[in-house]
Amino acid sequence: MPVFYLTQALRFPSPHLAEDGLLAVGGDLSEERLLLAYRMGIFPWYSEGEPILWWSPEPRLILLPEEFHVSKRLQRAIRQRVFSVTSDEAFEGVMRACADTPRREQRGTWITPHMIDAYCRLHESGYAHSVECRQDGALVGGLYGVSLGKCFFGESMFSQVPNASKVALATLVEQLKAWAFELIDCQIMTPHLLRLGAREVSRRQFMRRLQHALRAETRRGKWRLHDRAGESGR
Repeated sequence: MPVFYLTQALRFPSPHLAEDGLLAVGGDLSEERLLLAYRMGIFPWYSEGEPILWWSPEPRLILLPEEFHVSKRLQRAIRQRVFSVTSDEAFEGVMRACADTPRREQRGTWITPHMIDAYCRLHESGYAHSVECRQDGALVGGLYGVSLGKCFFGESMFSQVPNASKVALATLVEQLKAWAFELIDCQIMTPHLLRLGAREVSRRQFMRRLQHALRAETRRGKWRLHDRAGESGR
């Protein structure tokens, strides 16, 4: 399996060269490199103490906003307003909660302090966003990711009470539908996301969808929930 070693040069090999998902090692988490990676369908995923590892999985898990499945239980939680839902109000808090919350599908704590710093810089630049669920004022669930064009690259979510992360995702999906987003990248298959309507596609199919979604202008800046399609993202 060929694995490429990155230098200081700001470039990546073709994502189609990643035979088992792992494409490259090294480089940095600068804003420029991260944005280039996402535009090429590549993302960082590594554990504390490891070098930076860059991935392009085959197959790829995606969620089309119109295919999101809302169960009756989730509909009830949304209708009853169990949570107060906001966007971009506690980005770093969501990241740290994602890092600290144990889960079966996660291989240890891969959201390192270095990664938190890097994505907080992306957030400050208007490319990374969070959705927060609070209950009695406490942050109990949420998600974060990166947005480019009409694609949202989901990075992680957490839930400390039942349905909190699902409500955060459902709220995000409704907002993305209002903005005519085409694609949510879920990266790696999990049974949880499959139950919510995500599906696996080939890398080539994913790249075709991604390139089409990237033709649109990026909604930079702080996101507000329930914005209409014509409103600014700032």
